[in-house]
Amino acid sequence: MTYTHTVTLPLPYPEAVERTKHALQDQGFGILTETDIRATFGAKLSSEAAEAIGNYVILGACNPQLASKALAAEPELGTLLPCNVIVRRGSNSDQSIVQAIDPRTMVQLSDSAEVRDVSKDADTRLRAALASLSKTTKE
Repeated sequence: MTYTHTVTLPLPYPEAVERTKHALQDQGFGILTETDIRATFGAKLSSEAAEAIGNYVILGACNPQLASKALAAEPELGTLLPCNVIVRRGSNSDQSIVQAIDPRTMVQLSDSAEVRDVSKDADTRLRAALASLSKTTKE
């Protein structure tokens, strides 16, 4: 099993980030955190490290209804939340890669039927968000 879902978009990085946020929002996810890895590497490591990673953001996406169900079933699942979605530079400036965690990986750590149901729902929603990104770039 892979642990991410991936789409490559024929979009410049800034546009891919904005469209990804909107696609997640359309599926009921809010963005709790936004970590600019390039800026962090530049500040904490070096400009060379920042340049090597390039444009790269981690979006901490959370669907409150799903998170509530998961945490009610197993409070320690909070260590696996929020669902991370990354947007990063592709091989050229007109291409971006969007990757989302496969929430079904949580099921491997839990025997709870409730967690299994939540992970399936979150997976369906994340896949729909990524699929919508692919559709909007083809229109």
